[in-house]
Amino acid sequence: MAAQSPQHRIGEAARLSGVPAASIRYYEKEGLLAAQARADNQYRVYSDEEVHRLRFVRLCRAMDMSLGEVRTLLALDADVRGDGHVACITLDEHLEHVRTRLAELRTLEKELLALRSRCDGQGGQCHVIEALHARADSEPVPPPLPSVKRHV
Repeated sequence: MAAQSPQHRIGEAARLSGVPAASIRYYEKEGLLAAQARADNQYRVYSDEEVHRLRFVRLCRAMDMSLGEVRTLLALDADVRGDGHVACITLDEHLEHVRTRLAELRTLEKELLALRSRCDGQGGQCHVIEALHARADSEPVPPPLPSVKRHV
């Protein structure tokens, strides 16, 4: 008879995995973690394997992977006959997202530094707020926001 994996209540699973209990419930709702069995007292219980899966998800999320990307990697992990190179494709797509975001952040940094230079500590007034108002007045009316797939 195989030894049964220890069962952890959600608080213990959260502590062992580093994933907050609210996120564990959310991951269950999103299908990243199977709906959990309930103990006799109706508490959710998690096996060591499920705690490991939560750590896997936490690691992917810490690398800013979207839930869709995590879902893809979990599906690939479950499909022993699948093409392992799909994981590389998923990672390449994520790298492209990261590179795009880095470029956006570099542009933002330049804009913030230029704005910060408006307040040189001289005189009695900082001109940052004035600069923001001037920029808000001079910008054209923005076009409607496109329907962009959020990276979550």
